[in-house]
Amino acid sequence: MNTHEVINQPPVRVGIDEYDANAPLREAVHTYGASYAEEELHEIGRLVGSEQYQGWAEAANTKKPVLHTHDRYGHRIDEVTYDPAYHEIISRSMAYGAHTGPWAEPRAAAHVARAAAFFLFNQVEPGHCCPISMTYSALPSLRQQPEIAAQWERPLTGRGYDPRLSPAAEKPGVLFGMAMTEKQGGSDVRANTTRAEPVGAGGPGGEYLLTGHKWFCSAPMSDAFLVLAQTGTVGLSCFLLPRVLPDGTRNRFRIQRLKDKLGNQSNASSEIELDGAWAQMVGEPGRGVRTIIEMVSHTRLDCVIGTAGGMRQSVTEAVWHAQHRNVFGARLVDQPVMTSVLADLALESEAATATAMRLARAHEAEADEQEQAFRRLATPVSKYWVCKRGPNHAYEAMECLGGNGYTEGFPLARRYREAPLLAIWEGSGNVIALDVLRAISREPAVIEAFLAEVNQAAGVSELLDAHVKEVTSTLASVRAEPDLAQARRLTERLALALQASLLIRHAPAEVSDAFVGARLGPDRSYEYGTLPAGTDVGKIVKRQAAEA
Repeated sequence: MNTHEVINQPPVRVGIDEYDANAPLREAVHTYGASYAEEELHEIGRLVGSEQYQGWAEAANTKKPVLHTHDRYGHRIDEVTYDPAYHEIISRSMAYGAHTGPWAEPRAAAHVARAAAFFLFNQVEPGHCCPISMTYSALPSLRQQPEIAAQWERPLTGRGYDPRLSPAAEKPGVLFGMAMTEKQGGSDVRANTTRAEPVGAGGPGGEYLLTGHKWFCSAPMSDAFLVLAQTGTVGLSCFLLPRVLPDGTRNRFRIQRLKDKLGNQSNASSEIELDGAWAQMVGEPGRGVRTIIEMVSHTRLDCVIGTAGGMRQSVTEAVWHAQHRNVFGARLVDQPVMTSVLADLALESEAATATAMRLARAHEAEADEQEQAFRRLATPVSKYWVCKRGPNHAYEAMECLGGNGYTEGFPLARRYREAPLLAIWEGSGNVIALDVLRAISREPAVIEAFLAEVNQAAGVSELLDAHVKEVTSTLASVRAEPDLAQARRLTERLALALQASLLIRHAPAEVSDAFVGARLGPDRSYEYGTLPAGTDVGKIVKRQAAEA
């Protein structure tokens, strides 16, 4: 017998149009009016599903970015070099407008179309999506200072990628980052100590020199950053800080070291020192948090989309493995215990996809006041819950592959390490839950808008109706007397109400019934694979496996 013959192992999962294979994503694109983007989305789906792209993803994550503080002659350069695969990947995302599409070509459902593209890129290589997301999110904040926005919109909306450090005006496209947190404050940005000294009169649009340290600055090779700094006695203000000045000289932006992170290996995250770095004020003095909050809202949206994309990768890899492996005389996918686990993972993935795409719809330029109010509450609610569900979802999918899943030769170990980042970035759990309470207590309109959305499914499910009744009562109590200790519980309940409502309205009955029963029913469990008796698990799994 040939002991080196490989049998009962699945083929490599490549050569798949990941958009075509994803029924929940395709349906959401149509539901929210972005079907015009399908040709490009199919192109992206084939790209990220190709063997070449998946090879790039592996290379970009195994050959980590390297910091060079000085050149061989001793000149300070502060450059990070990446494996060529990283540049190949990020150039494709920019070419398809994942970083700026809705601003470059505004039209109805532009954010939905862009969300679907961002989802697909995240599904296979999430690390590069950090600068892509920050660039997408920067323009709403920049537009609060029109003369600065006018200088940057042309390169920011460009679809060309040039990794060199050179003046923005000379590049076919640029990338943005942000630098808010400091070592002594973390999420408490008002504790920041970075100082901004005016050059001349200062004020909105004026020139400043920034001095201080930033504890987390991701993608430090970006062309510009939005930065928070203290301006005298008025408090935190927002500034635009370019890496390279218009005359071609490099700004005094010093990279101290790269972070040695659990995951997100393809993306360089750094600690930086600003040593009299030149910047321009964006927005009003002392209103830095309010100025940058639009950027934060969009990056939080991308945390939801990114997690949904990650869940999709986890489900597809787990189902693919189970479809092509035989155990105990039958395909693994047909073994009842495994089928139930796969179906439950599929439900979580579909709920996350539905949430992400509905949230993207709420960010459209044409959103009315009610839609904007819904967005203000639904964004932190969704960011909290969907991103919290990511790590355990990735783990359970990894377990479906057994020992293979635990090895670095398969993508789920990388996905498992990546998942916690999106729950931490742009506000960890407590920060987000407190944002939910803050929105509820300050703006009654957000409660009305959120409940109006959820109640579109009223009368279909007794379980959901009872859940919404309880949530409505809790909202009234919290608004009258906020209880900070209950912030997480309330946020979770709101998120489940939204997800159940969306699936009842837009997913097949076997999906919505199973989700509502498993997440809101009296016999709900803590682990995946414990679905209500009678659930059509085979049909749910088949919906997630159109390529098999």
